[in-house]
Amino acid sequence: MPPKEVAPKLLSWASELDEQTLAQARRTARLPVVDGHVALMPDAHLGIGATVGSVIPTRDAIIPAAVGVDIGCGMIAVETDLTRSGLPDLDPLLPRIERVIPAGVGKGHGTRASAGRRWLDDHPPERDLSPKQVDRTVSQFGTLGSGNHFVSVASDEREGVWAVVHSGSRGIGNELATDHIDRARKLAQRGNLHLEDRDLAYFSEGTNEFERYVGDMLWAQEYARANREQMMDVLLEELFRFVSTGSEVQRINCHHNYSAREHHEGRELWITRKGAIRARTDDHGVIPGSMGNDIHIVRGLGNAASYESCAHGAGRRHSRRQAKKRFTVDELREQMQGKAWNRDRAGALLDEIPGAYKDLAQVMADQSDLVEAEHTMREVLNYKGS
Repeated sequence: MPPKEVAPKLLSWASELDEQTLAQARRTARLPVVDGHVALMPDAHLGIGATVGSVIPTRDAIIPAAVGVDIGCGMIAVETDLTRSGLPDLDPLLPRIERVIPAGVGKGHGTRASAGRRWLDDHPPERDLSPKQVDRTVSQFGTLGSGNHFVSVASDEREGVWAVVHSGSRGIGNELATDHIDRARKLAQRGNLHLEDRDLAYFSEGTNEFERYVGDMLWAQEYARANREQMMDVLLEELFRFVSTGSEVQRINCHHNYSAREHHEGRELWITRKGAIRARTDDHGVIPGSMGNDIHIVRGLGNAASYESCAHGAGRRHSRRQAKKRFTVDELREQMQGKAWNRDRAGALLDEIPGAYKDLAQVMADQSDLVEAEHTMREVLNYKGS
C-alpha cells in the first residue's frame, strides 16, 4: 500500500500502529541529524530509543542505539533439493541440531571453537579485544541467541524444503554496542544536546567516537553474517545426514539490524535499518512470522520512499511481559502441534507464542509496493534458545 505521512518527516506503511510506537518514531524524526523522512515498516513496534521496524537516514552521524545491541542480526535461508514428502519425522533431528548449534544467552561451543578461531584470525577487529572478549568471540561463533532467534526447517508452496536461521553478533556484538551506546549518552550529556530520549544520542562524523563505533559496528556486522553462515553449514550437514541425501540450491543471507553508507536522491547518507531489510530491485530477503508459522522469501522492488527497504518480520503486538500474562503454555503447545520443537521448554518460550505477534499476511499486504513474495513456506521444525 502507499505510505501515509503520519507526522512531519515520518512516513508509515503500517496498518497497525499503536500510539506509543508512533510517539517514539516522531521523536526520532525530530532529531537534527535526520536528513529526510523516517520510514516505518508494516511491522513497526516499540523499541529502545528508536522504533523496531524503522529506517532512519542520517547525515554525518549514526545513532548507536538505533542500530541496537544485536549488531548485524539477520536471517539466512537455504533452499535444498529435498521435498516435504521425503522427510521423516523430524523430532529425532532436534537434539542433533542442539548438539552442533548451542543456543541461549552466553552459550558457546567450549572446546569446539576452531571455526571461530579461524574467522577471528582472518578478520581481526580494529580495536584490541580483551582475553575475555576474544574467548567470547571464538566460543560463540556458530551459536544461536535467545528470544526470537531460531533454527528452522520449512516447506514451501511447491513442497520444497528450506533451512532457515535467525541470529546476530551474539555476546561480543552486545558488549561492543552497549559500550558505545553508553559513550554516546555521556557525550550527549556533556554537550548539552537536550535529547527527547537519551537513547537517541548519536556520534558525529569526524570525531574519534564516530570512527571507533563505525569500525566496531562494521566488524560486528561481518561477524553476525559469518555466524549465520557457520550455523547454516552445520545445520545442512545434520539435515542431509539425517535424511541420507540432499544438496543446496540457493542461499540468501541478509541483515536487518545494521547501518550502511548509501546514496539516496543524490545524497550520501547513513541508512540505519532497525528491524528492516534492504530491498533494492531484485534484492532477496527472508521475512519470518512467528514460531511454527509462515516464512517468506521476497524480492525487492526498489521503492525509493522506503530507502529501498522492507519489513523484517511480523513484528510484536504484545511485549514479552504482556505475552506471558495473556497466553498460556497449553495454548502454545496447541499452536505448535504437528511440528518438531522444544516442547520441553514451552514455559520458557511462552513469550514467543504466535499470538504475541502481528499478522504476517497483513504485513505483507501493507508492503506490496516494497517487495513481492517469491516463496511462502511453513515451518515443520523450530529450534529456539531460551
